[in-house]
Amino acid sequence: MVSFTHHDAGTGEDTWAASGLPALPELPLDAAELAERVFVVLAAHPDDESLGAGGLMARLRSVGADVTVLLCTAGEASHLGSPSTTPEGLAAVRLREFDAALGQLLPDHAWQFLALPDGLLSGQRAAIHTALRDTVAALAEKGVRPDHVILVAPYRHDGHTDHDTLGSVAAEFAAAGGHGLLEFPIWYWLRASPNDPAWQSWLRLPLSPAEQQAKAAAMAAHLSQVQALSGQPGDEVLLSPAFLQHFERPWETFAWQRPAASPSGSAGGSAGGSYAAGDAEGVFDAVHTGTDDPWQYTSSWYEQRKRSLTLAALPGPEYAAGLEIGCSIGTLSAELGRRCRSFLAVDASSAALAHAAKRLAHLPTARTSHLTVPQDWPEGRFDLIVVSEVGYYLARGELAELFARVEASLLPGGTLALCHWRHPIAGWELDGDSVHAAARRQLGWADAGLYRERDFVLEILIAPETAADSAAAASAALVSGAPASGAAAAGAPEPERERDR
Repeated sequence: MVSFTHHDAGTGEDTWAASGLPALPELPLDAAELAERVFVVLAAHPDDESLGAGGLMARLRSVGADVTVLLCTAGEASHLGSPSTTPEGLAAVRLREFDAALGQLLPDHAWQFLALPDGLLSGQRAAIHTALRDTVAALAEKGVRPDHVILVAPYRHDGHTDHDTLGSVAAEFAAAGGHGLLEFPIWYWLRASPNDPAWQSWLRLPLSPAEQQAKAAAMAAHLSQVQALSGQPGDEVLLSPAFLQHFERPWETFAWQRPAASPSGSAGGSAGGSYAAGDAEGVFDAVHTGTDDPWQYTSSWYEQRKRSLTLAALPGPEYAAGLEIGCSIGTLSAELGRRCRSFLAVDASSAALAHAAKRLAHLPTARTSHLTVPQDWPEGRFDLIVVSEVGYYLARGELAELFARVEASLLPGGTLALCHWRHPIAGWELDGDSVHAAARRQLGWADAGLYRERDFVLEILIAPETAADSAAAASAALVSGAPASGAAAAGAPEPERERDR
């Protein structure tokens, strides 16, 4: 357990502001996705909810999401040495403050008090688990799917014993039940520093002015914590103005654990509970039946802009041999083909590939092939491989095999372009962030460019050079290794993902 108290100066907000914290990527959940999910907010003490997730709850109110709040303790141990009140008296005060704070954040702020002892949650894990089980069971009776339940809890390594216990129970429960999990840090900001790598994988939720105001009002409602109980020793302010600066940012920060994929209500799916590469042809052939462009690739400004950014991010003006995995109807393929002396576009959907072949017909050096990665793979070597909006249509093991194929096929110094939608993909195991994280972890290649916004992430990785390779050898490999048939890609974007754009 970390040794610190609220009296410690800790890490100041100026230090965090000068770190990379303000540039963390956004939480990939838009208003529609938030509205269709149910949230269970867990607080160890009154004020945890306002400090760590007040802005989020204000957002949930504005979109009409269903929110349940569970308060574990009354925070009666915050001023054990107080000469002016007793733990029982302080508990009554803090519960009233909690109710008033929730009134600033949620219109219908019914909440459940578990009445567990403050500072002793480590011995109450079973009681917390039971409360969570009963809450989620009641939601299931209303027809709420497990993957539509998101727990919001203190960060499991926050440094306060109650926060750590509540966070770890929530994490275990979410993982076992297939629920999403948003962990919010509180005392972490005081006791940690920007040198700690934990926060670098977290996500930001930017707050509107109205959400910031609601959060500030909720924080101010906890008078016993933000003001001194009296002028006597033992009644000092618990949450100092310097500490509160960490929660006056125009964003909130969360560690995000996405829910397990659940294909409930959709056709198909593997026996393991989510789709995999083998399902791609049937799923996407059905999507393309009866329409030339089911996701408005040619008319959507979002798609046009993303395509332009992808093309501009490629470090070379021209490539000898390019491969696109998951080409769909070929809108990006037509642009890539003009920059490659030899180009192969592959996809698992024969219906989509027929449209791609027409778009590439005017390019004599461009070809298409009906294949499914990673079980199959084209022969030859490439100096450009593009994997766009396809990685999350694979199971984890299949994704690892895909990157192994890429590593074997990309020439030294070659370019791997990755671009993926960051929102949850219904019925599939992975999302865009997890695909890119897997690529960085498995390949370990230099990152030549990274662009990330709430909706998508675009990344350029460069295969390492080897001293033995010469330009002549690379040219010979390209000439002798013309792309051949036998490989594959699952490649049209998933309907729910595109609809939410």
